[in-house]
Amino acid sequence: MQTVTLSNGLTLPALGIGTWAWGDSIFWSYGKDYNTDNLHDAFKAAIAAGVNFFDTAEIYGFGESERLLGTFMQGTDQPVQVATKYFPLPWRFFKDAVADTLTASLKRLQVPSIALYQVHWPFDFFMGQPTLMEALAEEVKQGRIQAIGVSNYSAEQMQRAYDLLAQQDIPLAVNQMQYSLLARQIETNGVMQVAKERDVAILAYSPLAQGLLTGKYTPESDTSPLGARRIDPRFKKEGLKKIEPLLQTLQEIGNAHDKTVAQVSLNWLVMQGNVIPIPGAKNAKQAEQNAGSLGWSLSSEEVERIGAVSVGM
Repeated sequence: MQTVTLSNGLTLPALGIGTWAWGDSIFWSYGKDYNTDNLHDAFKAAIAAGVNFFDTAEIYGFGESERLLGTFMQGTDQPVQVATKYFPLPWRFFKDAVADTLTASLKRLQVPSIALYQVHWPFDFFMGQPTLMEALAEEVKQGRIQAIGVSNYSAEQMQRAYDLLAQQDIPLAVNQMQYSLLARQIETNGVMQVAKERDVAILAYSPLAQGLLTGKYTPESDTSPLGARRIDPRFKKEGLKKIEPLLQTLQEIGNAHDKTVAQVSLNWLVMQGNVIPIPGAKNAKQAEQNAGSLGWSLSSEEVERIGAVSVGM
């Protein structure tokens, strides 16, 4: 299994599983086209394939994602590494809010500690970043979290968090950002540059663009997504036609490696160097397909070709 070592020394698989869809029936279609049994199968398939890193958040399914993951972990004797997130709500303006929120997450996950704790959004409100980072650093020192991360932080906000944690002699380990062949903004807005300079890994959420980079949805297909994605113009015929050249390129390269469009898309991200994709998995087949993006590599020419086609999409 390919791995990535974070700046604090924590080693993670080079790919994880994002669990936004686990227990979420608002944006996703939990309870309609997939259920708890399907998610449990996805969990077991990921573990069997060596992908034992799962990213969740207290807000996913209003805690249901953490509860499901916690229940699934009770049924395995294999090691599981968990990342979850703290949401900086306006009324959380005392330092104790971080400890209390983490305690609630650990209870739902049924574990005493986790690998990674991230700030979900760079909101300041009344607590402020200095107090927030100090509270997170205390949790590292107490052993309830191994590493600290942020999510959706700009280059400047990430640098600020990095500097504040450095005052506590603790590195900033990750910045979780939307990153895929159809969302490459971090390459030009400074986030990727600062991350590489400061040895901060990028956890790439929506690495398959919510399914657009799987090849499942085409202009000719009658298949349409459930949930909130139904109203996303990218899934309409015009949007799908726009990305056809990219999907064709991914298919051609995938055929050469005996890999799927999704596996090529994920491998392209892994090849960027400091990126850990965290695609979702709602069933065993998706979890197995995700794992198939590791253990092989695109050539530098293929990486460049794919990147050139995806620019501006």
